Amino acid sequence: MMTQYVIWGSAGHAKVLANLISLQGGSVVALFDNNPAAVPAVKDAPLFIGKEGFERWYESDARKAVYRGLVAIGGARGSDRLSIQEFLGSRGLIIEAIIHPQASVCRSARVGDGSHVLAGSVIAADAVIGKACIINHSVTIDHECNIADGVHVAPGSTLCGCVALGSNVMIGAGSVVLPRIRVGENTIVGAGAVVTRDVPAGVVAVGNPARVIRHASP
Repeated sequence: MMTQYVIWGSAGHAKVLANLISLQGGSVVALFDNNPAAVPAVKDAPLFIGKEGFERWYESDARKAVYRGLVAIGGARGSDRLSIQEFLGSRGLIIEAIIHPQASVCRSARVGDGSHVLAGSVIAADAVIGKACIINHSVTIDHECNIADGVHVAPGSTLCGCVALGSNVMIGAGSVVLPRIRVGENTIVGAGAVVTRDVPAGVVAVGNPARVIRHASP
């Protein structure tokens, strides 16, 4: 039987996930979004708004099929991804990682529930990826990196060996984090940054070498 998914989030990342689901022989049966102005991102998949919309859809589903849930909310919104993922799991949906067939994930690496590993990405030996993470296109995560829950690593970024990212960190596109660097939770690293020293929690860091320019918005 075809694997059936629901996606929370109906913008560009939902289209990326829908394509990946199709490659794996699955289908998207419903979309959900908190934005009342959202439009369906996937053809033939109905869109429902908010948790009330989810409950109406779920209660009216007479098939009682087994569904898998994915959260398509990108950017520095890891806490939102985690919260919605927990909500979906509490309603009985299966929450598991999804990995593109053109990604390379070492056998000794671990990828947490609900995380997305997209095409061209490489996750090396003994790396650990938490829950509800987005490892975007052509990202390199080298050996023994430790990525906490809710992290988003944007396209083309490189994390060298033994890097540690705290929960809900956002690493901007094309950034490089040098070996053994630690980045604190809820921090944003700007696109193209080169991180040469540890970065504290809750800040925005940009440039080469990266420097802290302000506190991150709550």
